[in-house]
Amino acid sequence: MEIAVFTVNPFQENSIVLYDDSKECAIIDPGFSDHKEREELIRFIEEQQLKPVLLLNTHCHIDHILGNRFIADKYHLDLQIHPMEMPLLEAAKSYAHMYGLDYDHSPEPAHFFEEGDELKFGNSQLEILHLPGHAPGHVVFIHRATKAVIGGDVLFNGSIGRTDLPGGNHADLLNSIETKLFTLPDDYIVIPGHGPSTTIGTEKLSNPFFQH
Repeated sequence: MEIAVFTVNPFQENSIVLYDDSKECAIIDPGFSDHKEREELIRFIEEQQLKPVLLLNTHCHIDHILGNRFIADKYHLDLQIHPMEMPLLEAAKSYAHMYGLDYDHSPEPAHFFEEGDELKFGNSQLEILHLPGHAPGHVVFIHRATKAVIGGDVLFNGSIGRTDLPGGNHADLLNSIETKLFTLPDDYIVIPGHGPSTTIGTEKLSNPFFQH
């Protein structure tokens, strides 16, 4: 499986495209916020001859959903999220203006997923872990074959997600990371929602939030 990362919008959010030799692809956390960013994605999909088949959100903070409507309409995809993210998805339209964002309201999800579910596209399979703390219904997607974790805003390179936003809980976030992410093998790569990638082993060893 190949992983393409597009760093977009004023929040410098990492939007992810996963694809394999079948040419089917999953688009995760599309934060594409303007014409230039969206054209870059379209061009990439056309050049790689990809067929988008999944639209997924790790969670529904505004910077991760700015492109939901664009992706859903362009590629005729249904949105899938964790059911506990519905309040955040519905609230986005009421506060987007606070950030000066031109937000084209996300479509309602057509499907919900839960921890333990598996999502398939092409020849690939994604496992789902529910990791509350940054957001109530935050999930990560794990691709075992490439030892990759699409991590959203849970664990960062040398840091962790914010917990001062609506639905955040610091104790829950630490527990999610320690009891779920840190049980994965050390060589698993985490592609976070912001900033550079890291590994499980690196963060267990040196992340300042876990040196106790």
